Amino acid sequence: MEQIIAVAAVGGIRADMEPGCLAFPDQIIDYTWSRGHTFFEDDLTHVTHIDFTYPYCEELRQKLIQAARRVGLDARESGTYGAMQGPRLETAAEILRLERDGCDLVGMTGMPEAALARELGLRYATCAVVANWAAGKSEGGITMEEILRQLIGGMEKVKILLREVIPLL
Repeated sequence: MEQIIAVAAVGGIRADMEPGCLAFPDQIIDYTWSRGHTFFEDDLTHVTHIDFTYPYCEELRQKLIQAARRVGLDARESGTYGAMQGPRLETAAEILRLERDGCDLVGMTGMPEAALARELGLRYATCAVVANWAAGKSEGGITMEEILRQLIGGMEKVKILLREVIPLL
């Protein structure tokens, strides 16, 4: 079976989702709109209703978690990803709403990708690279310079993780 490990740059909402860490979310809340969200829009003679109770493949998530542990990466093993529309970053009020809704991370990718993968029967999990604190979670605003700085280090961690996890797939 084909497997997808998505790598996403995200903002940290939960206190332990600080910039520089990796996270392997186990839930997602979709706040996006106007995106193609299914492969079943044109041919309505057949619709596949997917079970999306657990949107990420738990077996693949566990392989990511085990690989991160083996190589000593700073990683959060669960969390809820809030998928926002983008391309703009969120307001502090939107982040407060996401936090009330139970989101631990915020990003602009992940939906509809997770649902589309499920429709195709693909195993899908996300490795989130926390690149910044979400809006209102730190002093001052969010700068692209800080995001890019964190992504450089974060992507080095992702390379280490992938070298460890790919042989397990």
